[in-house]
Amino acid sequence: MSVRLMVVDDHRLLAEALASALKLRGHRVLAAAAPSGGAAELVISRAPEVCLLGTATPAEPGVFDPVVRIKREKPQIAVVVLGPVPSPRGIASAFAAGASGYVRHDERIEGVERAMVKARAGESAVAPQLLTQSFAELLNPAAEPDDEGARLLQMLTPREVEVLVRVAEGEDTRLIAAGMGIAPSTARTHVQRVLMKLGVGSRLEAAALAARTGLLDRAGGGAP
Repeated sequence: MSVRLMVVDDHRLLAEALASALKLRGHRVLAAAAPSGGAAELVISRAPEVCLLGTATPAEPGVFDPVVRIKREKPQIAVVVLGPVPSPRGIASAFAAGASGYVRHDERIEGVERAMVKARAGESAVAPQLLTQSFAELLNPAAEPDDEGARLLQMLTPREVEVLVRVAEGEDTRLIAAGMGIAPSTARTHVQRVLMKLGVGSRLEAAALAARTGLLDRAGGGAP
């Protein structure tokens, strides 16, 4: 079944080669681009069903900011990240930003095609072994010092502690805003401040850090 898609990669040759291969398999490629910036604007303006977004540095802070913006402004666009063998932090950051899938750069074209179709259908497109490895390392990291939770707790305001507890319970921005009686934009700002103070790049990382350091227990274990 044909998919309407875009291929965005900093390496134009890779983007064009993948686009050509997918065209030969009957898919409609709206664009193959290598923007130095403005990737989100380009994807939003073309509104494909699926965007294949290539990156060589999935664990680098801010690399998935375009995904966040795309999903905020055009949530119907499914984003599948194309990257190297990922670190658990990298793949977790991709999904935390709103990506629907992660496919390794060395995957066969059939694997990329399967990921596109699954993502368009609203399913997560990632190899089970990659997902298992990522969650295992994030949820069972090396032990932190006993006082780490107390130190982190002192960095947060009571409002930010409540936001962190809600993030750890899996609430998205809309639920956080409703539960705290604040605007979604305010809730989003609180979340970003929490991530910055904790020194993490995603909500999943913040929740994992809070759990392993005992921060949630120190905070009372639940939102007010």
